[in-house]
Amino acid sequence: MTWNGAATPHGQRRMAALDRHLTEAAGDLFAHDDRLRGVAVDVRFDGAVAHLSGDVRDGKELLLVRRLVGRLAGVLAVWSQVRVGGRPPIVLDIGSGDAKQYPANIGIDRHPASAVNVRADLKYGLPFADRSADMIFAVHILEHLIDFLPLVDECHRVLRPDGVLHVLSPWWRYVNAVADPTHVRLLDVQTIKGICDRPGSPLRWHPLHAGCDGASIFGDLTPLAEHDPGPDDAHLARFFD
Repeated sequence: MTWNGAATPHGQRRMAALDRHLTEAAGDLFAHDDRLRGVAVDVRFDGAVAHLSGDVRDGKELLLVRRLVGRLAGVLAVWSQVRVGGRPPIVLDIGSGDAKQYPANIGIDRHPASAVNVRADLKYGLPFADRSADMIFAVHILEHLIDFLPLVDECHRVLRPDGVLHVLSPWWRYVNAVADPTHVRLLDVQTIKGICDRPGSPLRWHPLHAGCDGASIFGDLTPLAEHDPGPDDAHLARFFD
């Protein structure tokens, strides 16, 4: 299931206006912030989700772009198709079904469908090597799993150290969360916080971004190594109670 930014409780007109505002704000950011001078990245907004495309020299430059664009007020998530050092990213789209978030993504599902490249049952893990993917999309998938933490742990294993897991699921207070009888879990932005640092688990995540538009919750997470410092309180206060 692909993300359609127009399908929010705020209405298409308001979201279109917000996207125009964010596009203008991002244009000002790239024009006037010296840290982004010469960076060949384009930004498009759809339902307040930033979509990055273009080229950067290295992962640090991409992280800088993500961080600065993600600080714009109203941005819900930052998704990327940016080439790093000329290499296109390797992106997994789990539970892709008939539609992937980006056409070049590797679609993974247990059932054959038009957007599925690899058939696999997610309850048995991801059939990919350690540190082999740059990004993983988990769009409208976690709410269908009674215990989604093993899948989240698999994403941690498969992602490269600077990789990103994109989570999108229905917000527990919105009607779509309970209207679908195949939904077995309810999620909140605070769930993203709980995923990032679980008591007793050595697998931790740094939340690059988290948000809610009144219908869906978003999380952009990057894996932390065992001895990496976690985010400070000031960063967490942007997203979580």
